[in-house]
Formats: sequence, structure tokens, C-alpha cells
Amino acid sequence: MTPEGVHIKNTDKLWIGGKWVPAHSQREIELVSPNSEDVIGSVAEANEADMDAAVTAARFAFDQGPWSRMQPEERIALLKKMAGHLHGRTDEIARAWTLQMGGLASFAGPMTAGSTMNFDQIIAMAEKFEFVEQRPSPVVHTALIAHEPVGVVAAIAPWNGPYGIMLNKVAYALAAGCTVIMKPSPETPLEAYIIAEAADAAGLPAGVVNLVCGHRDASDHLVCNPGVDKVSFTGSTVAGKRIASVCGERIARCTLELGGKSAAIIADDFDIDAAAQMLTGTITMMSGQVCAMLSRVLVPKARHDALAEAIAGEMKKVVIGPSDDPATQLGPLAMKRQLERVEMYIEEGRKTAELVTGGERPAHLNRGYFIEPTLFANVDNASRIAQEEIFGPVLCLIPFADEEDAIRIANDSSFGLNGSVLTHDPDIAYRIARRIRTGAVGQNGMRMDFGLPFGGFKQSGIGREGGIEGLLGYLETKTILLDGAPSSFST
Repeated sequence: MTPEGVHIKNTDKLWIGGKWVPAHSQREIELVSPNSEDVIGSVAEANEADMDAAVTAARFAFDQGPWSRMQPEERIALLKKMAGHLHGRTDEIARAWTLQMGGLASFAGPMTAGSTMNFDQIIAMAEKFEFVEQRPSPVVHTALIAHEPVGVVAAIAPWNGPYGIMLNKVAYALAAGCTVIMKPSPETPLEAYIIAEAADAAGLPAGVVNLVCGHRDASDHLVCNPGVDKVSFTGSTVAGKRIASVCGERIARCTLELGGKSAAIIADDFDIDAAAQMLTGTITMMSGQVCAMLSRVLVPKARHDALAEAIAGEMKKVVIGPSDDPATQLGPLAMKRQLERVEMYIEEGRKTAELVTGGERPAHLNRGYFIEPTLFANVDNASRIAQEEIFGPVLCLIPFADEEDAIRIANDSSFGLNGSVLTHDPDIAYRIARRIRTGAVGQNGMRMDFGLPFGGFKQSGIGREGGIEGLLGYLETKTILLDGAPSSFST
């Protein structure tokens, strides 16, 4: 059962070892629209036996199959075919995102096309990458550094950006010569099915790409399987801690892109109305369900009240409605439990801060998982709403005394994913950026370039995705010391 406009042939099956096979569980996962709360589709539910079968297939494809031993240019030729297939399904992938996650249709197309273009960029980077390079050595005649695939990768993607995040993991893993088991979120699996169909259409060898969609217990079983060499996970810090502990037990590799509570610091030279417009537009993006979201706003005490008033005015203008309506600026949250989580934090905020605007379900919408954009002022940075990731359109306004105080507050967090400095002076932005303990800092907004390294400090994760650093995360480095030069540097 697939939603209208999404054409996937085998949602009732799993993609394992180059074949569409029935799930051992004989169960299906229902997909629920966050706009209407109706069931719009279903996919096969993988259990522990299916996870093991996927690992076996990926293990065989890596150890015995041709993929890891292909020349890079051979792999890249197949990845280009895969990319071509995905470019042809942009509208379909965009619609799948809107239907499953409630993302705005007006944003879905450009976001989807951008994700596939990022796949193109990864392929182009891999074409130039030296998988074997010679370096000088005083010890031997010829010293070679070989970059070899890490092995079998479990790629686990979240529900907020299911296509781009999963495709990024798959792209780097395949370019490196790894085999992959895709484990999408049970709420948003359709994009991974399309990626599997692209791999099939491109002619990738059996077992190089596998797809299993299951709930928490089955997913944990996948992570615990000793046949998995690396786990690449994007999601909550709680789940990331579990994965890190499991990987640590057997020294398996892992890349973890986890939660955030990122701060935007307002400098004295930045206009209040411009800041209000920027911050409102940011916190309502994807209904606030972005790990790098600027959810804490640090403002000079003397400007706090004026900014609170300006943001409230902007938030009251936001058009809330179904995500397929071109006029909508704020769609629903992705699922009922996320709506309930956001409402819980709003109630917590009422106890410790000033609720300036929002905090309610919109009166004109009696179905769907909608919440008003919400602003809390005079927030104590030690409070729950300032320290914990809400993952919704909730903004915390925190006053500071001076620049040193702002840096202290920004760093007073267990997270360290993103940040911003709102100023027209790049010297101020750079000076503060170097002192903020986060993986990324942008001037004047939530600036993101997925062709560059992305990841976090502290509990926001381990490792980086994007750029050459993203590829290196799927490679092991081998030093080869020879008495003479080989006839060729073959992979």
C-alpha cells in the first residue's frame, strides 16, 4: 500500500541480497499522515531474523563479492547510474516526505533536488580522491597509504530528513567500497525504498545495498550484530549513547550525529526587526524539527524586551495549515508523540519562564498534529526548556550581560552542534565562533552546507558527515612499506 503519487513496487517486502523478500514477521508498519491522522500507506516490518539476514547478505557481498575490490572508477560509474535514477524521481520523493513527515510541499521539491545534487558532489569528490597514495619515508624505498573500506555499514536515518540523511550515508559508504544495510525510521521509510530501487536499477551487485525497516528492538538487534563493522546513526542523543556503548564493546566504528540546543547570539549592531524575522522564519522551518535548530536566542539585556515583542509580532503572522497548501508557513509536527512531547515542554516552560505567545493547538485545525509557534522570554539557561532538545517550533529568549556572558551561556549546554552570531561585522562573528564549542557556527542565521563537514561537539555526536571528512569516516587507513615500487597502485 503506497500513497497516491508515490510509485514503489514492493513496499510489502524487504530488499535483502539483491531480492525483494517477505518479512519474517509477516507484519506491516502503517504510515500515518500528520496532516489528517489517516493511514496513508504501509511497509513490511523487519524483525530480528530479517536484520540478521540483511547482515549476512551485506557481509557476503563485502567479503566475497566484487564491490570492495572494484576499481573506484567502476563503482563510481554505477553510482552515477543510481544518481540518474534518483534525479528522475524528485517529485515522487518530495511527495513522500510531505505525506509522511508533514514537511511543506513548497519546500519539499528544492530540498529533495538538493539532496540528490549532494549525491552528485560526493561522487565527484570520490572521483578525485586518492585511495592509494605514495608518501616520502626515510625507512623504506616506497611508502604507500591505502584507504580501504571499513566493511559492512548499518545506516540508520531519522524521520525528519529521511531522504537526504539516508542518501548521504549510502553515498559515502558506497563510494568507499562498503556494503550497506539501510534502516530508515518506521515513520518515514518510503525514501529508503526508492533508494533501494535506484540501486537495483543501476545494477549494483547483490547484497551491496539492503533495506530493512523495523521498530526499536529489531533495530537494536541490528546494531548488536557482530557482522556490522560500522554504525552510521542520525537521531537522538539517548539512542546515540546506546549505539556508542554497543560499538564500544567490540570496538566497532560509529558516526553519530545527535541532538542539539544551538544558540543564536544577537550582537548590538544587528537590527531587532531583522532578527525577529530571521529567527521566526528559522524556528518554523520543518516545524522546528531540525537537529541544528537555533532554539536558544541570546540577547543583550537592554534589548531583550524589544526583541521579545518583535518576535511575538512575527509569530502571530505565521500561517499555520496543511503542508500541501502553498500558503502554509508552518505545517504539522511529524507524529502524535512528537506533538505531545512539545506540549509537555511548553507546560514545563510555563513554570519557569514568561510565555509571550503561542503554546496552543490552532483553533481552526481540528485534525492533525499542529502547534502554534511559541516564544518564551526571560528564560533561565539552567531550565529544562533551555537545556533539553524540544524539536518543535519553541524559541527560548535568554538575556546576557556582555559578550563574555553570552559565550558562557552558549557553552553551558551538554550539546554542541550548531550556533550563529547575528552581526554585520565578520570579525565579531569569527571571534565569537572560535570560542563557541560547537561543530558549526554561521553568521546571521542557520547556515548549512552539506558539502562541508557537519557534526557536533560534546553530546551532539562523534565524527563528521559531509566533505572529505565524511568519506574518511567510511575508510580504514593502511600503511604499506616496500623495498621497491609496485608496478601499479591498485585498490
